[in-house]
Amino acid sequence: MTGEELINDLKKLTSENLALIEKKIKHLSEEQLIWKPAAESWSLNEIFAHLNVYARFYHNAFKSKIENTKYRKPTQSFTSSPLGKAAWKSMKLGNAKNVKRKFRALGSYNPSTTPSLLTGNDFNLFLESQNELLEILENAKAINIRKAKAPISLSKIIKFKMGDAFYFVVYHNERHIQQALNVINNSKFPKK
Repeated sequence: MTGEELINDLKKLTSENLALIEKKIKHLSEEQLIWKPAAESWSLNEIFAHLNVYARFYHNAFKSKIENTKYRKPTQSFTSSPLGKAAWKSMKLGNAKNVKRKFRALGSYNPSTTPSLLTGNDFNLFLESQNELLEILENAKAINIRKAKAPISLSKIIKFKMGDAFYFVVYHNERHIQQALNVINNSKFPKK
């Protein structure tokens, strides 16, 4: 797969997820946005607050790397590193849109333990961040996403190839969009 094909696939997935979540959530009431299926579960607002804090970290890292990388020749072919592939595959949903492996969010990324992550405008900020991600992906076509590296949120030492980092972020978004859809489809979800 070429770098451009990888980016186009991720842009398509991001656009589809954005359209789906906008259609399903934009009209919901505040009561619906804060409803939780269980005490230990996240509300829709908490899901979007979590995604927004990740977006701030990764989008800034991506924009900086695209602007400052010395690898200006676009990627002819992209191959994931073993570590990068393991990371994004762990995020990717199964064929039935199911979560194959659950993870616990770190405290600084978890709105249940860090309520200050909630802004009251979490869904709209999420929509903005997804449009920003589409721009970032488009801009990344001008660099070598195999040679340029991006930091990850868990470690300052480990860096992924940009292509692997893009996979990771897009699949992480998709995973939580599915979580949001599961909240909406819960039989006890408030009707209005």
